[in-house]
Amino acid sequence: MMRWTICAAVVLSAAAIARAQAQAPHEGQADLPGVRLYYTDSGGTGLPLVLLHAATGSVRAWEHQIPAFTKAGYRVIAFDRRGWGRTESMPGVTPGTAADDLIALMDHLKIDRFHVVGTAAGGFVTLDTALAFPKRLRSIVVANSIGGVQDAAFQELGRRMRPPAFTSMPSELREVSPSYRAANPDGTRRWVELEHVSRPAGTPAPAQPLKNTITFALLESISVPTLLLTGDADMFAPPPVLKMFAEHIRHAETVVVPEAGHSTYWEQPDAFNRAVLNFVRKH
Repeated sequence: MMRWTICAAVVLSAAAIARAQAQAPHEGQADLPGVRLYYTDSGGTGLPLVLLHAATGSVRAWEHQIPAFTKAGYRVIAFDRRGWGRTESMPGVTPGTAADDLIALMDHLKIDRFHVVGTAAGGFVTLDTALAFPKRLRSIVVANSIGGVQDAAFQELGRRMRPPAFTSMPSELREVSPSYRAANPDGTRRWVELEHVSRPAGTPAPAQPLKNTITFALLESISVPTLLLTGDADMFAPPPVLKMFAEHIRHAETVVVPEAGHSTYWEQPDAFNRAVLNFVRKH
């Protein structure tokens, strides 16, 4: 009897390992023009949902989102933009745009239409893609982002909100709220660890421009269903800035997450994931 019990335990352990392996997203590198784009793909038959990381992040930063969105039934894809993570840019090659890279990756994976969730600088790419390739998108979520808007008055607002002394602060002070840093030192250390490995060693790849010169007037042409989300303690995109975007994107829904800074996806993942899933399920 004891031998049977031990064997059964081994079988169950092997089954658990198999389930874990099945749930782990596939990792790959797509050979696209001028780049070997690193990506992960949960696979499956669910609707595709693409995650676009912040300038302080990479695919690794989505550890609270990929399992949750996969469990909810979506095919979750994330990739490192050029100059970040494990993506390898070819030297001397014009960097193109991240929106073009996103569409090229979707073509590579034979995906037609998809949802996009972009945070911070990833939100720039999300809006750029909505302007350039609206027919490819089911919906967009723009989180904690100033969107790459180039209006002179908005740029001046940014300089008032974020003077040079602000820019010189450590990234975790700028992007992680005091509430989170006080309550979750381990989580803060993990955020810093992931931020430190988000850029490859050596000379970073040239910055990718946007396809569009984004202005508030241009945002009025967006017809893709849009969710705008921020944290109430976000020092880049506080609620009044979110309201400015909502006034120019028709029928955009808005969510403000309490006790969250610029990294709402990390600081309040349950609230972030719930808001995203409630929105994308409608589209």
